[in-house]
Amino acid sequence: MKTYSTQVPGKWILAGEHSVLRGVPALVFPLRTRVLDLSYICPTNANALSLNLHGEHGEELQILVWEVLEKACELKKIKKASLIGELTLKSSIPVGAGMGASAALCVAITRWMNFIGFVSSDEMFEFARTLENLFHGESSGVDIAVSLRGQALYYQRNQEPRPLRLEWAPQWYISYSGNRGVTIECVNKVKDFIERDPDLGKDLDAQMRESVEICEKALFQKDEKAGRDLLKKGIDLANRVFERWGLTEGAPQKHMELLKQSGALAVKPTGSGGGGYILSLWDNPPPAELLPKLIPC
Repeated sequence: MKTYSTQVPGKWILAGEHSVLRGVPALVFPLRTRVLDLSYICPTNANALSLNLHGEHGEELQILVWEVLEKACELKKIKKASLIGELTLKSSIPVGAGMGASAALCVAITRWMNFIGFVSSDEMFEFARTLENLFHGESSGVDIAVSLRGQALYYQRNQEPRPLRLEWAPQWYISYSGNRGVTIECVNKVKDFIERDPDLGKDLDAQMRESVEICEKALFQKDEKAGRDLLKKGIDLANRVFERWGLTEGAPQKHMELLKQSGALAVKPTGSGGGGYILSLWDNPPPAELLPKLIPC
């Protein structure tokens, strides 16, 4: 009997969202408090593939898993009937919240297909990224990279990701805006924005690149206060880009205002925007009544 198991973390992005599709770097971090666990058993008499879903957000994967498996079989030119055994997925990563649920699923399935011999080790990243196109239309690979490696990364398309080293520990959290975002809709909204005004689109990408550079520099500071001041500047700049793209309206904006009123130094969407989770940076502990809603980064 064959057995296999793997765990894939969720993720959050400090800066670089959307622009990463056009070659701008991004700073991405694993979120270890939100994970997807995959386990596999293949008895000697197995003749079909069965699926079990568990966890707080496991049932949300019901349709997505079969879509990913169909795509995986199409890419490898194999029949779905050749996949046999029992797959069990347990997830605490909400779908459509900007925490990398789709990337975690694609990476978990890719690792499993590597174990059963259909995907080679050297093609795992590109295979998982292609699977994620199902959800993003065009995946930059940033979520896939952090899910595969499980460490903070400086990521740029078509380049080897570089591990990020932090000289100090920012007091930062993510919290739910109250509205789920749809990644592919947000991606298309930014693309439409750029088609309507290419010059402004290029300028906003340049501002997002500057935000990434400022944030990375902030994390390398030996002096914590200097680092925090720089990090605030970088997060504020990234948030202004999200605002110009039109991805902060409604629930995200209201939630960001609540965080600022509660004492957050800087806030921005993390992920695609349009909903999902909001990143907040603090210099003092957040109010006790807000803490249950905050997930430490």
